[in-house]
Amino acid sequence: MLGFLTNFYKDEVILGGSMTSVSASSHQQFMLYTPAQRARRDATVWTLVQGVLAPLQFVVFLISLCFVVRYMATGEGYAVTTASIIAKTALLYLIMVTGAIWEKVVFGQWLFAPAFFWEDVFSFVVIALHTLYLYGLLTGALTPDALIVVVLAAYATYVINAGQFLWKLRAARLQAEAAA
Repeated sequence: MLGFLTNFYKDEVILGGSMTSVSASSHQQFMLYTPAQRARRDATVWTLVQGVLAPLQFVVFLISLCFVVRYMATGEGYAVTTASIIAKTALLYLIMVTGAIWEKVVFGQWLFAPAFFWEDVFSFVVIALHTLYLYGLLTGALTPDALIVVVLAAYATYVINAGQFLWKLRAARLQAEAAA
């Protein structure tokens, strides 16, 4: 099953986001960006915003993860752990909003542009888990231990989602090199 999913995703990256427009046996090269989209990507300030927010969010994630692990190991530092999770979640919301603006500028739609469809879908899973954490925290509906389980799931999905975007950055770089 994992091999199938890996091959499906690889075919999708190589051949384009739409399985209806390109068959798996085709030798067409996937174009992540058209020349016009690349020009819009390079000209918009939102590319820089994403380029700053993504690594910042990752640093906050790493710091927060250290606090989470410390809390799990010792039972201490709940307040600072909670603050770090809230900071990570706030950055996630900010990067999602600015990312939607970026997609609108580059691709002409707010979300689910074919080139980033699966990344956006998975981003909503990440956001849902982070939001569940906030809901549980603010309403008291979840115990601290249950909140930690939710945040671990949220952080695991975040790592997968970050990997998706890194894969796309690599694909964009390879496309640019091939075009040069």
